[in-house]
Amino acid sequence: MNRPLLEIDRFGVRFGEKVAVRELSLSIARGERVALVGESGSGKSVTALSILGLVDHAELSGRMLFNGEDLLKKTEQQMRGIRGADIAMVFQEPMTALNPLYTVGKQIAESLRLHEGLSAGAARERGIELLRRTGIPEPERRIDSFPHQLSGGQRQRAMIAMALACRPRLLLADEPTTALDVTVRQQIVDLLIELQEQEAAERGMAVLLITHDLNLVRRFAQRVAVMEKGVLVETNTTEALFSSPQHPYTQRLLDSEPSREVAAIEAGAPPILEVKGLAVDYRTAAKGWRSVFGSATFRAVHEADLSLRRGETLGIVGESGSGKSTLAATVLGLQGAAAGEIRIDGIPLSEQRTARARRELYSRLQVVFQDPFGSLSPRMTIEQIVGEGLAVHRPDIEGPARRTRIASLLEEVGLPADSLQRYPHEFSGGQRQRIAIARALAVEPELMVLDEPTSALDVSIQKQVLALLTNLQKKYKLSYLFITHDLAVMRAMAHRVIVMKAGRIVEQGETLDVLHAPSHPYTQSLLASSMLQEPPQPPDLKEKFA
Repeated sequence: MNRPLLEIDRFGVRFGEKVAVRELSLSIARGERVALVGESGSGKSVTALSILGLVDHAELSGRMLFNGEDLLKKTEQQMRGIRGADIAMVFQEPMTALNPLYTVGKQIAESLRLHEGLSAGAARERGIELLRRTGIPEPERRIDSFPHQLSGGQRQRAMIAMALACRPRLLLADEPTTALDVTVRQQIVDLLIELQEQEAAERGMAVLLITHDLNLVRRFAQRVAVMEKGVLVETNTTEALFSSPQHPYTQRLLDSEPSREVAAIEAGAPPILEVKGLAVDYRTAAKGWRSVFGSATFRAVHEADLSLRRGETLGIVGESGSGKSTLAATVLGLQGAAAGEIRIDGIPLSEQRTARARRELYSRLQVVFQDPFGSLSPRMTIEQIVGEGLAVHRPDIEGPARRTRIASLLEEVGLPADSLQRYPHEFSGGQRQRIAIARALAVEPELMVLDEPTSALDVSIQKQVLALLTNLQKKYKLSYLFITHDLAVMRAMAHRVIVMKAGRIVEQGETLDVLHAPSHPYTQSLLASSMLQEPPQPPDLKEKFA
């Protein structure tokens, strides 16, 4: 029993000429929680998948001893008996990992019937108990739900229930909270800790957490291993690693938490955006007998009032479904009919009757979306992508002048001018987001809507993109409507903040005031759930950043 549960000895992964993991040695004791940390491409996820034998078309070397037996020497049939039974995995995106054609009950029962030979009735009863144990309300009803009928947090809980069905000895959790809101994220972390401690006492279950979320690591893990470009560079207890990191890469990772460097707003700066009494309704299918008489109305935004000055960043925070993205889409003219008044630079949007007038007004607004790869056309070159706005709003800039303008924009956002003829797939995530920012800047906007612009990026790349946005704001006096659920990013970027819940603005004010003295219970719960760590700064933050 003194032998580690998992021993990884000089393990390597090679895809042709590409080395993904090099000479990795790591052990996990029974009952231990270990975090494997690193940026995209560091090799952490391919290591976790290799433990389950799920990496194809790769050359594997070294040893992976689980309970003293080398997993790399197991046949596929032998690995099928191990997956789900002795080693289970919670994946990053439950909507993708769960089969949309089967209820969550059938998917949980599948593992129980294959590995433990339970009957359909017994498997269903065990599934109900697992859903209850993971905190899903009304498990007797939810067990017959399809994945799309559950919320994001409920789907992740169902994934955890499925992984724990056969009481595995090792649980692999690959970014289990990335797609979740802050309150749901804390609930999932607390749930994993509670379940692991219960199973550790009875069966010695260990957890290997794969993540780049340093706040999550600090809260969850007992020991941390850091990977860089396929190489394990540092291993230590969580407390020691965070208090005294030894390797330069670990130091850079810990230094990647966004720092507050907001640009000063000019005295008397006029408002670029004013919203009064904004209300947005959706048509939805009516429930029960009411569906016979037509659709129902769902109010996504309730009488919202806000203003945004030139050179200012206004943060909008809230959980999924709070209405923050709907509010931004309405401001951008992408939402259709809405009640209330929207003024852009003092001009009422409702008075712009012609398409040309509305287009000219909206040329002052641009947007940067959450997923840079999804928002860039894969069939267009970077020159075409960045120049598309110029073709629509500035047709007078043509030929060599347009190409010069595009090259200048790419240089402005930190990309080489020779990127013009390349395609989005040839760039990293951070570079693609820079391309999206260059595209937004092309028409010289006064207001940019930033919809979760860094949530899909690694922490170090996130810091670079935030620094770029701050510098551009200082240079061009840009105004930002910044939508996020990351309170650390909001603290770093926003002058003022609006907190939304269920379509209503429940609190707003100066960012530091709201963070340090929230008045609404919902804001207080968001802050308590965010795992936000205070940076090492003097106590009087307001005076420092005034």
